Amino acid sequence: MRPVLLASALTLAALPGWAGDVTVFAAASLKNALDEVAAEFAQRTGNTTAISYAGSNALARQIIEGAPADIFISASTDWMDEVEKAGLTRQRGDLLGNTLVLIAHGTDAEAVPISSDTDLAGMLDGGKLAMALVEAVPAGQYGKAALENLGLWDGVQADVAQSDNVRAALALVAAGEAPLGIVYATDAAAEDNVTVVGTFPPDSHPAITYSAALLTGADGAGRAFYDALSGDPARAIFENHGFVVTD
Repeated sequence: MRPVLLASALTLAALPGWAGDVTVFAAASLKNALDEVAAEFAQRTGNTTAISYAGSNALARQIIEGAPADIFISASTDWMDEVEKAGLTRQRGDLLGNTLVLIAHGTDAEAVPISSDTDLAGMLDGGKLAMALVEAVPAGQYGKAALENLGLWDGVQADVAQSDNVRAALALVAAGEAPLGIVYATDAAAEDNVTVVGTFPPDSHPAITYSAALLTGADGAGRAFYDALSGDPARAIFENHGFVVTD
């Protein structure tokens, strides 16, 4: 996403009346990286940022129901489409990509190839498979699609422990409450007490695309932050956290 800039973020922030809080609704998987982006933005422009993290589905519904926000960053273009259909976006674009992985509790789990031959039910050994809500949250939807395409869903469906968002699923595995989980690679990298044991083939699920939008209620500070998301400092931060930056 490279939007046409009316002026630089620094210039916008320097104009009288442009400084102020920016409210961002963002997919839970973005927390570590986006917190850094917001800190860099605040240091550079003087604008503070309040970020609400949750599943993209919940955030989209809140925005549609009237929750005040300047920016929405969704882990699914489908949920962004819903916000756009409601007439609440001024500008949107694809921002990032990610990878879907299988994680295990602890730091010494052995890697396994993920394919239609993977004995995922056997690996669970009576435990639970932590996933975000499989019918609503993007990480859960991608995970279910991958398992279905690989012919593994029926064998583990009864053992899936669903969470409100992908970070909650990550927490279940990190705490040892579930032996395995399906999350994004960037989530696994943010947690020391899990190990990536396998990566799902990219063609087993829809492409993971994070879409960002400037919402209709945003002011100049919101515009500045939206533009900053595709700037060089933000790109470097996202890449450092393992995201794939969309050109």
